[in-house]
Amino acid sequence: MKIELRFFASVREALQTTQEVIELPPSVKTIGDVRAFLIGRGGIWAEVLGPEKNLRMAYDHVMTEADTEVVDGGEVAFFPPVTGG
Repeated sequence: MKIELRFFASVREALQTTQEVIELPPSVKTIGDVRAFLIGRGGIWAEVLGPEKNLRMAYDHVMTEADTEVVDGGEVAFFPPVTGG
């Protein structure tokens, strides 16, 4: 399965990339699995996307949770919580 990843704000800055198209192994079924797969890259990926980090996730432009299933051609986005005033 191939998906597009998008990164925003401080996540984008830390990873030094805005987007990437990746081929996922068959074991990756949910957004949580995608995050774990990326953490498995180690280094800055584990640091920025680690489970202790409070991140927001979206699937095909809709805010979602880690248990959301992904399908071929989907888009997964990661970004920090946003505050404003």
